[in-house]
Amino acid sequence: MRSKFDEQLALLNKEMIEMGALCEEIISRVLKALTEEDGQLLHGISSLGPEIDQKERTIETLCLKLLLQQQPVAKDLRQISAALKMITDMERIGDQAEDIAEIVPFVKNRPQTVDTLLHEMAEASIKMVTESVDAFVGRDIGLAKKVIKDDDIVDNYFTLIKQALISGIVDNPKDGECSIDLLMIAKYFERIGDHATNIAEWVVFSVTGIHKEG
Repeated sequence: MRSKFDEQLALLNKEMIEMGALCEEIISRVLKALTEEDGQLLHGISSLGPEIDQKERTIETLCLKLLLQQQPVAKDLRQISAALKMITDMERIGDQAEDIAEIVPFVKNRPQTVDTLLHEMAEASIKMVTESVDAFVGRDIGLAKKVIKDDDIVDNYFTLIKQALISGIVDNPKDGECSIDLLMIAKYFERIGDHATNIAEWVVFSVTGIHKEG
């Protein structure tokens, strides 16, 4: 019975890795479309959103089967409940990447400083998502805590971008609409970092039984 349960837990990990990879891919595609200003790159993004949603439903079903058909001990219950929380954040990461994709066509001719900061912010967000899922699979508290700490890096990028855009509007009021769109993109990347932080906090819970809000 336990060996069957362990097999299903391994499957859960596999599905979580795949969902995390989809989140990484959709953010990476959005970043490439933003960097290269190529609208053609946005076409494949619309198909990834439904894939992420489907993966969420698959994992939910697997978690419920583990809870109902097996007899998980306390640490297993924490891992399963953490996975259920984490997939909600991963699904929202996909949503926010799609939100960014909708804005990308309207932000051409961006200031070089803001463009560089956005690229670095996006890379930092992608790294947080990757490491948060890796921490779950490896039950790595140290890596999870690193992700939580790295959220400050993403938040700092948002502050820098906001300041740069405000200065730009003062100097060139006609660029105000584009600046607002760029600020929205930065805000979505900040939220992606927040979701990765949530994932990491649930990793800590799955291992220790202690959650930040607890």
